[in-house]
Amino acid sequence: MGEMGLRERKKRQMYQDVSDLAVGLFLERGFDAVSVAEVAAAAGISKPTLFRYFPAKEDLVLHRIADHEGEAARVVAGAADPVDALRRNFLSGLERRDPVTGLNDDPAVLAFHALLYGTPALVARLHGHLERSEVALAGALGGGLDARLAAGQIVAVQRVLAQENWLRIAAGERAAQVAPDAVRAAERAFWSLATGLPGLTADPAS
Repeated sequence: MGEMGLRERKKRQMYQDVSDLAVGLFLERGFDAVSVAEVAAAAGISKPTLFRYFPAKEDLVLHRIADHEGEAARVVAGAADPVDALRRNFLSGLERRDPVTGLNDDPAVLAFHALLYGTPALVARLHGHLERSEVALAGALGGGLDARLAAGQIVAVQRVLAQENWLRIAAGERAAQVAPDAVRAAERAFWSLATGLPGLTADPAS
C-alpha cells in the first residue's frame, strides 16, 4: 500500500515537473516556437515517453487545470441543493484567490492565463476540458437531458465569471479591487441559476 502510494506520488510529481518545465519554455519563447522534442530533451526523457504521459502538446499546459475537470461533479455529489453547493464553492475560491476563478493577480498566474487564452490551440483544447466537466457534472445530477442542460448552464456561468475577473486584472486592476464586484457577480449569477433550475438535486448514487 505504502509502495503504491509512493509510486503514485512520484508519478504525479513527474507530471507536475514536466508540465512546469514546458510551461516555462512556452512562456519564454511562445507555445508554437517550442517543439515537443525540445520539451522532452529538457526534461531528460524520450519523446515517446513524454507522449505516454501527455498525449498532446496542449496537455502539457492544460495539466495545470486538469484537477478542476471533475470539481463541479465532486462538489454536488450528495448535495441537497447542488446550485447552492456550487455557489459556496465558487465564493470560497474567490476568497482563496484560486486562479481558476480568475481572481488572482500573481504575475506568474497572469502570464499563464495570457498563454492559455492567447494561444488558439490551447483555447480549442480548453473547450474539451469544459465539455468533460459538463459531462461529469450532468452525471452527478442524475443524467438525462435536463441534467445536461443544467450542467451546460452551470459550467458556462463559472467560465464567464472567471473570464470577467481575469480580463479586468489583465487590464491592470488588482485582485483586491475586483473582489467585491466578483463576489456580487457570483451571487447574482448563482441566484439566477437557482431561479432557473428549481428543484435541481444531485444523483444520490454520486
